[in-house]
Amino acid sequence: MTAQEEAVKALESARARLGADATAQRVARIYAEALYAEAEKRGAVQDVLEELDRVSNEVAARDPVIRNFFVGGLVGRDRRADALVKAFTGQLSDLALHFLLVLNNHERLELLRSVLSVYRKLLEERSGQVRVQVRTAAELPDDQRERLVSQLRQMTGREPLLQTRIDPDILGGLIVQVGDWLYDASVRHQLDFLRNQLIESSSHEIQAGRDRFSSAGGN
Repeated sequence: MTAQEEAVKALESARARLGADATAQRVARIYAEALYAEAEKRGAVQDVLEELDRVSNEVAARDPVIRNFFVGGLVGRDRRADALVKAFTGQLSDLALHFLLVLNNHERLELLRSVLSVYRKLLEERSGQVRVQVRTAAELPDDQRERLVSQLRQMTGREPLLQTRIDPDILGGLIVQVGDWLYDASVRHQLDFLRNQLIESSSHEIQAGRDRFSSAGGN
């Protein structure tokens, strides 16, 4: 196979993966919207999210044996359904367990995390909330946290849900991200900016010196 043929094959493979991902996202949204609508009728939107999050994060994501059993295609859906019922009856609400069984019946258990991601966004949008990523060098004191929440509330017109992460590499200050909007007030960013300014200033001075030298030589 020539290099050109390999490149074409790689491109076709990438397109196929993108198409599959897009299809999976559309399917995940359909399931998420259906689940949200039913949970809303029962007044259990938050409860269902927490239940299924626990299944996804604490069970399937942490135990590769369980994960492979449920989504690896090693066993049939009937056996998976029996295992789900035995494992989660009494542990999950009827709605959460029924939803897992529906996913299993349609061979879609591998979409659970994607479904929950869409479901969470629906919850935030419809309850007037907005997720905010915050990175700080050390834990924010309560008064600074409250002030930040207040400022974000005024800026976005929505209720901020702070997701904080300690990142010593930023040295100090903080980095705030809301969707595609990024505010970088970290000490690391300020030092990088200052260094770039000094480099740019030095470059200008060197070039100016060369220009003066060239002018003097020309005279």
